[in-house]
Amino acid sequence: MTEHPPQKMKSVLAGRPNHADRAFGYLTIGAAGLVLLILALIAIIMTSRASDTFASQGLDFFTSKRWNPPDNKFGALSFIWGTLYTSAIAIAIAVPVSLSIAIVTTQVAPRWLKQPLVYVLDLLAVVPSVVFGLWGLLVLAQPIGHVYASIHNAVAGIPVLDSIFGESPQGKSFMTAGIILAIMITPIITSLSREVIETTPQTEKEAAYGLGATRWEMIRGAIIPHSTGGIVGAVMLGLGRAMGETIAAALVIGGSTGQVSVNVFASGNSMPAMIANEFGDADEVKKPALIALAVTLFLITIIVNVVASAIVRRSARRSQGSR
Repeated sequence: MTEHPPQKMKSVLAGRPNHADRAFGYLTIGAAGLVLLILALIAIIMTSRASDTFASQGLDFFTSKRWNPPDNKFGALSFIWGTLYTSAIAIAIAVPVSLSIAIVTTQVAPRWLKQPLVYVLDLLAVVPSVVFGLWGLLVLAQPIGHVYASIHNAVAGIPVLDSIFGESPQGKSFMTAGIILAIMITPIITSLSREVIETTPQTEKEAAYGLGATRWEMIRGAIIPHSTGGIVGAVMLGLGRAMGETIAAALVIGGSTGQVSVNVFASGNSMPAMIANEFGDADEVKKPALIALAVTLFLITIIVNVVASAIVRRSARRSQGSR
């Protein structure tokens, strides 16, 4: 005959999980609140220190590309453009490569090839950004300038392409910065996409094969729809990394100010690169303007993350609705 514990012992045993769950809930809420508090403090302090620039320049700070500290004129448009343009180039290069690698390593490659590919990508992810920047500056910039010239000659006279792949190509340019950033964010997007793809239920893949689908049709019809939300999140995380990269972009983007051009072969500048290059020697007039650049980058990053979260939620709802 089984002996039952006393009523008091029952209440103690039943109460422990509740206390533990409650404590864990408070801990997670506190951690989330701490993150929000830190972000709010960063935003308040940075905005207060950049208030002089925002007050004196007004909307011209965002719409003007004139950056002339002696005349107390600070326009961030060219730096905003450089940041967004190089990030867009990096995403355009990195996303197809990353998704291809993720699909190959999870669905196509044999086991003896899959593990070395994963190791190489993991090693690539931990290489310091300054190494990529120096490699781009010392090794890539000069020879790739001749490649840019050949591309421009090949598309000369073709509308749109003639403007995008414009004249006077330079090795240190938007395109070179985009290539370096693409190399840096490819391991991030690939690793996250690979993890998401591997969560696809085996039953869905077998169902696709059972209906007579080829491997590519199975990937397109079962894996991609299931993984869309996670892949979008991975891409947006890579975009955030590209937008915030400082040293690598500063070394290969060219450093010219006032450049707002769709010519990918032109030199330019970005917000992180400008801050890194100028903040050390900035006086009391220029320093608030550089902090204002940091605030602008902070706001753009928040907007990108909010949009990414909305896209992921919408994709998740659409995926659940289609099942």
